Amino acid sequence: MPAVESRASDTDLLAEVEASLQQALARHALAPTLREAMQYATLGGGKRVRPILTLRACEAVGGRRQDAMHAAIALEMIHCFSLVHDDLPALDNDDLRRGRPTTHKAHGEALAILAGDALTSVAFEVALDSPVRPAEIARELGAATTAMISGQVYDTLGGFAGAEGAAERLKLIHDNKTGALIRCACRMGALCGSPDEARLEALGTYGDAMGLMFQVVDDILDETQSTEHLGKASGKDRDAGKLTYPAVFGLDESRRHVDTLLNRSMQALRPLGTAAEPLRDLAKALATRTR
Repeated sequence: MPAVESRASDTDLLAEVEASLQQALARHALAPTLREAMQYATLGGGKRVRPILTLRACEAVGGRRQDAMHAAIALEMIHCFSLVHDDLPALDNDDLRRGRPTTHKAHGEALAILAGDALTSVAFEVALDSPVRPAEIARELGAATTAMISGQVYDTLGGFAGAEGAAERLKLIHDNKTGALIRCACRMGALCGSPDEARLEALGTYGDAMGLMFQVVDDILDETQSTEHLGKASGKDRDAGKLTYPAVFGLDESRRHVDTLLNRSMQALRPLGTAAEPLRDLAKALATRTR
């Protein structure tokens, strides 16, 4: 049996993810301007919540984080592709992302679209290079990507089939748009380790709670923080009349939602014992973040 890796800090994991993303983009044959736009969209910014969740979930079931790195960076590429396309004029029409001009503002709309496309295809190449269960990893990633895109459709264009009422529609949006990739992070990480069915289910439940909690916090910050602090435009969802948790429930009730979801994530991790402590710490940090 391989030796268990020492537990790294989230800062160390962020540096490992950044280096792995850089290496993956460098070794692919890409048109120079395309590579530049993809690097701009992917490197040097972001909280890297999804890949860190993937690595921590792998460790929580006794796996080695190096075995989960392909899954982690493939998922982050999908997340970055979604941000590039979400910022486009046809969707949210944003000028600022991570404190700097959005990809289409920096590189032009055509190249931004193509960079997002290429991040998607490269992500699946990377996922299929996983040293552990590559087909299962790619299947999880594909299903979550499709769900995320459906969430974008609900958020931007509507068409809520069978969802009655603002609260139900809001949950449908965020379970897909944000929640799908975060749940995928936890499940893929577990699959790269040594999960039994109970621990895989526990991490999926944790991911469900975390995904929704992450978005509720985002909605609260959009209402309460400045554009300068967030590094992206604040108040746009409210101005556009979109469904958000503060708009539907108010700020106080939205904060209670965060507490409920944090508690749910903690309960989900009970079967994993002390091995899941970094996941508990991450949940607490994301519940209280200010950007």
